[in-house]
Amino acid sequence: MVARTGVLGDLDRLTRQLANGTPSGGTVIPADAWRDDEALYVQFDLPGMDRSTIELTTEHQTLTLTAERPSPIPADARPVLTERPTGRFTRRLALSDALDTAAAYDNGVLTLRIPLAAHAKPRTIAISGGAPKQLGA
Repeated sequence: MVARTGVLGDLDRLTRQLANGTPSGGTVIPADAWRDDEALYVQFDLPGMDRSTIELTTEHQTLTLTAERPSPIPADARPVLTERPTGRFTRRLALSDALDTAAAYDNGVLTLRIPLAAHAKPRTIAISGGAPKQLGA
């Protein structure tokens, strides 16, 4: 297996992280990720979470998302059915250049746009003409 580095390696690692969920077996914040020529995009489903409880931080090439959904059941009530997860949720993703990340929260979906560095963008390599030469000669 060939190890990828740079943005492609980051995208491979991100894909594996999204597929594997959390190692602790707890509730996973569902996510999708894709990229185009300009940026990497990641969307997280955070239904019912107030924007004020959502926190994004980056440190040592790790993006950490933390959010909280309180229980809607009053403390003095007897629960009859509790299927929706509540409490504090955390999701960590390893990214190389998570600086200048833009984030928007709309209808329970958090969308991140992480611009690609110039060296990571696709580019055309010019090929010069002329007589064939042996390299190193």
